[in-house]
Amino acid sequence: MLRTMLAVSRIFLLAFVLVWLVNPWVTKLRQSAWASGFLDGVNAASLGLMAGVSYTLLRTAVVDGLTVMVAVLSVLAVFRFKVNSAWLVLAGGIIGLIANLLT
Repeated sequence: MLRTMLAVSRIFLLAFVLVWLVNPWVTKLRQSAWASGFLDGVNAASLGLMAGVSYTLLRTAVVDGLTVMVAVLSVLAVFRFKVNSAWLVLAGGIIGLIANLLT
């Protein structure tokens, strides 16, 4: 468990560091037609990648009634009631812990 948490934190830490390093140049890059087009392509590719990963994760993670209910309520909470996703992660963790303790 600790190894997984370390691996995930390092993956996200790398992404945040890269964004922090590149951020000062984005405004200047957007002024260039070629670089702006490239960045638009990178954004589109990133969106496609996130959609594909989300679909795979959905098929892998939503496996029983409880996870279907949590997923549906989470989508409703985010898009209808604009709940911060951090609260949903916390609630999902608590629900999973309780379900694990009860079984």
